[in-house]
Amino acid sequence: VEMENRTVVSEFILLGIPNTKGHETILFISFLVFYFCTLLGNLFILSVIFADSHLHTPMYFFLCNLSVVDLGFSSISTPKLLFNLWTKSKTISLGGCMSQVFFSHFLASTECLLCTVMAYDRYVAICHPLRYLIIMNWKVCAILAVGTWITSSFHATILTSLTFTLPYCGPNEVDYFLCDIFPVAKLACADTYIIETVTFTNSGVVPMTCFLIIVLSYIRIIYSILKINSGKGRRKAASTCVSHLSVVTLFFGPCALVYTQPQLSKVLVTPVQLFGYVATPMLNPVIYTLRNKEVKAALRKLTGGSVS
Repeated sequence: VEMENRTVVSEFILLGIPNTKGHETILFISFLVFYFCTLLGNLFILSVIFADSHLHTPMYFFLCNLSVVDLGFSSISTPKLLFNLWTKSKTISLGGCMSQVFFSHFLASTECLLCTVMAYDRYVAICHPLRYLIIMNWKVCAILAVGTWITSSFHATILTSLTFTLPYCGPNEVDYFLCDIFPVAKLACADTYIIETVTFTNSGVVPMTCFLIIVLSYIRIIYSILKINSGKGRRKAASTCVSHLSVVTLFFGPCALVYTQPQLSKVLVTPVQLFGYVATPMLNPVIYTLRNKEVKAALRKLTGGSVS
């Protein structure tokens, strides 16, 4: 009985991306380019913010946190995916599988909470501009940032523990390109009702709550922007929110599709998840660079260009 309650599977087999046989080289090059651009873009954003004192503000402090999340998020599955495509080996150790589950939910939760905190930051900046630096002082910013990381670590620890305390004593083929809770839990030789319920609550209800908070913040922000008499002032206030709204859309869009539609066809789920793991971490620094005059000015200063 004791042996039956132990995990006897020592490794899993990732079946990978469906219907891609014969296209491994193209996929390898594509994912490698995405990964390289993600690392370069986010490291560049971090360097620019650290180097320019004008960007040492709460908004860019949270953007630094987002860049760290993107660096980690892109590294959860992409290196292993590249290795599997290059070597045509599909195995992953039990420890590696546990790490993928933990860090994917840890960083996804952190990004979700960071998007909510950044929405609050924009709300204070636009709705209470005269009190902005008092409300969003460095102590508050540090508490909010540390709180997101600690909360997310508890969230991921609970989900990972529940997933891997299940007994795995039979098939070990994960029908996915990385280890995630539902594809892995399907292989357990025990009832998975508890982990499925907890996962739905943590990965469904919590992001939905964060999304509603963001929506409410922007309703208040839009109301405040419409009260501004100057057209130039309205455009300036709105421009500070465009980048954040774009990031929120990129994050919550794939998340909503995957976790609210569990019966969704695999043909759609896999591309959506790949977009979230591979493309989104690369697009976030691009969005904040192209849509933000302060960042572009700091980039020009850092690279020796003239600042207009």
